[in-house]
Amino acid sequence: MATRAKRVGEERLIKKYPNRRLYDTQTSTYVTLADIKGLVMANEVFKVVDAKTEEDLTRNILLQIILEEEAGGAPVFSSQMLSQIIRFYGNSMQGLMGNYLEKTMQSFVDIHNKLGDQTKGLGAGSTPEAWSQMMNIQNPLMQNLMGSYMEQSKDLFIKMQEQMQGSQNMFGGFPFTPQPNKTEKE
Repeated sequence: MATRAKRVGEERLIKKYPNRRLYDTQTSTYVTLADIKGLVMANEVFKVVDAKTEEDLTRNILLQIILEEEAGGAPVFSSQMLSQIIRFYGNSMQGLMGNYLEKTMQSFVDIHNKLGDQTKGLGAGSTPEAWSQMMNIQNPLMQNLMGSYMEQSKDLFIKMQEQMQGSQNMFGGFPFTPQPNKTEKE
């Protein structure tokens, strides 16, 4: 497998061909969705583009990976949560919800990283019993981290609500007259 030297800060380019194959231009090899998942897990910066049109397909590929993971047996998203997300499409709060979810996810990742820093001494080969003991010892830490996460999530939601209230007042000075309801008899 031949590799080219990668410049610092350069994102890895994956090309998707009409035959649905993915080609990693850095390694000059065809890759699978599992390989792309590996890039995500390794925090590699990459971009997937259509080989012909150069259209950015990164989100589509990431959604395919999520779909495969969700179908694999231990889903992250419940049907109720997915239904709620779908309801935000086309809604005036769609942009705010995306921003809220992204910030909430980042808060969760930060908490996960803090917990990881606290548990480095256990190592990857630790037994389930060792993890159980660590969780019992770390229970107050977990409670504090989760409390912090919930507080951050609540603060983000309150800010989002304030933004929505501010946007409603933004048009308050215009002389709009309400349109009659078409179901009412005239």
